[in-house]
Amino acid sequence: MSTASLSDLHAFACVARLRSFRRAAAELEVSPSALSHALRNLETRLGVRLLNRTTRSVAPTEAGERLLARLSPALRDIQGALDEVNAFRDSPLGSLRLNAPRPACELVLAPLVAAFLARHPGMQVELVADDALVDIVAAGFDAGVRFGERLQQDMVAIPIGPPQRFIVVASPDYLARHGVPRTPRDLTAHGCIRIRFPGGALYRWEFSRAGESLDIEVNGALTVGEMPLMIHAAERGLGLAYVYASYAADALAAGRLVSVLDDWRAMDERFYLYYPSRRLLPAGLRAFVDMVREQANRTG
Repeated sequence: MSTASLSDLHAFACVARLRSFRRAAAELEVSPSALSHALRNLETRLGVRLLNRTTRSVAPTEAGERLLARLSPALRDIQGALDEVNAFRDSPLGSLRLNAPRPACELVLAPLVAAFLARHPGMQVELVADDALVDIVAAGFDAGVRFGERLQQDMVAIPIGPPQRFIVVASPDYLARHGVPRTPRDLTAHGCIRIRFPGGALYRWEFSRAGESLDIEVNGALTVGEMPLMIHAAERGLGLAYVYASYAADALAAGRLVSVLDDWRAMDERFYLYYPSRRLLPAGLRAFVDMVREQANRTG
């Protein structure tokens, strides 16, 4: 019966994933020639070619693709099992990669990550701000943060941070020139600063009051890609903005912005930490999840 060592299988999976002997060798901290020799020996023992090689590229054969599909979950489980052993130490060790939109990084993750690193000094955290919807598994992230309605069903999700309340704001100068909207429907007659998702869709403004819900498609001369830009533009009198209350708090306190439509409730959204559903979590991710759950229990 053909046999293969765990290290050889791990080496094959690394080359197949990166499609490069040079990059795989760097990740595994071996020489490219030693890695190539190990994989040729693996193919010889198995009696089947796993990789197609040219002078410029390397890619799995059909047999290699099938082996990689079965092997990848098993290697993740093995790594998870080893991380479980590390969890018996006083503090988890290693790295944690998180992907989140910029508002989530600023409003909920920054203080959590600071507390996490203080509690677990052996951990390293890489926090990537990305407003696009990312496949965290394919991109190599341990977890991500998004709003609940944008999550895939096969992910485990837990609430992180308080709900983010939207409000409508404008500068005193804008309101003096254009008047104050009294209902959300009045917004269609105003210049509104819009925000566009990375996927191309424009954000719609949602309101509710006494059982009535309104979904307003606003118009305006300015469209931006980030909420802080909306606030800066609103402060300069360029229109009404639909923003997180927490983002606008300083400008409201200083009088640079004024909130309107206060008798209507704008939408509240909740961020969620999400990660792939699997039996064994890496120790660092599990420790971070535990901290998020602790916060949720304290804040309700």
